[in-house]
Amino acid sequence: MSRSHNFSAGPAALPVSVLEQLGPASIEFGDTRAGIMEISHRSKAFDAVIASAQDRLRRLMGIPDDYVILLLQGGASLQFWMSALNLVGDGGAVDFLDTGTWSSNAIKEARRIADVRVAWSGKEGGYRAVPHAGGYTVRDNARYLHYTSNNTIYGTQFHALPATDTRLVADLSSDICSRPVDVARHELIYAGAQKNLGPSGVTAVILSPWALEQSAVVGASHPGGLPSMLDYGLMAKKDSMFNTPNTFGIFVLERVLAWLEDQGGVHAIAHLNERKAGMLYEELDRSAFWQPHAEPMSRSQMNVTWRIHDPALESVFLHEATAAGLMALKGHRSVGGIRASLYNAVGCDSVEALVGFMKDFESRKG
Repeated sequence: MSRSHNFSAGPAALPVSVLEQLGPASIEFGDTRAGIMEISHRSKAFDAVIASAQDRLRRLMGIPDDYVILLLQGGASLQFWMSALNLVGDGGAVDFLDTGTWSSNAIKEARRIADVRVAWSGKEGGYRAVPHAGGYTVRDNARYLHYTSNNTIYGTQFHALPATDTRLVADLSSDICSRPVDVARHELIYAGAQKNLGPSGVTAVILSPWALEQSAVVGASHPGGLPSMLDYGLMAKKDSMFNTPNTFGIFVLERVLAWLEDQGGVHAIAHLNERKAGMLYEELDRSAFWQPHAEPMSRSQMNVTWRIHDPALESVFLHEATAAGLMALKGHRSVGGIRASLYNAVGCDSVEALVGFMKDFESRKG
């Protein structure tokens, strides 16, 4: 069986060289005489795996030495609640930028316990853009401003940090390690692994000293403290191993980060991602046959979304694309259309194959 060109939005494509390492490691990992999924999470062998994963992520992202890296479970969806619980669980104010479904979900969870204000929303405009500098204000008493860096469903992305001096909290689930980011400008970054870091089931959480201190303050205000599994301080104290973590997922994540270092790191992959997205957007802009969703200044390099001028052709396009080995191009169920996710492990050859198919499809159906 030959592999398709995988444009899945997540769980997403993984580097083939990483996949090739998983079979042997599943049978016998190192000198443990057992598979990676069979050894104790408290063994020296696994200690080395999680330490390597944290060290590689710190190097790749330029994470300050006094920031803590956690590898947790529950996905970004749990972080919508957990971040607010730890940082504003005492009813503090927090502002949000609403740029799509996932930021809307984060707002919903934070409203359970915080004084939430939406400083800007793209909902009325169909989430075709992210806000630009001067397009919103943040309250003076806001503990932080939360934003979603890349929007998988609508295909938009921030190309600069939000214009504010307020503390920042970011959901980087779909573009973490795809380009450089100023980690020190953030108090908290969280990201589900299943786009650019590895398989589903692992969530990277990066905490500043302020975030840990704030978690302790909020916990002290709760009778009995925060729930153990939702307490950043406890998770940091236990180095992500208060309970049994997703050991296999963390191993794969460590191997993906090693692959990324071999590619030249985040700066090198950013140039490649820019090239891939540029190839596809050039084709989308070439003809009125295609109708890109996102406004040009807000276009995502990770998730490219579009429609066909005749909606009736979209199902035909998707059917023929699948038959041609172009996998998972159907848009999110909430918006329809077409979406190509161009995460780090998606090669230029896949984008070239997609563009070639699009040219042929237009020549036959245009």
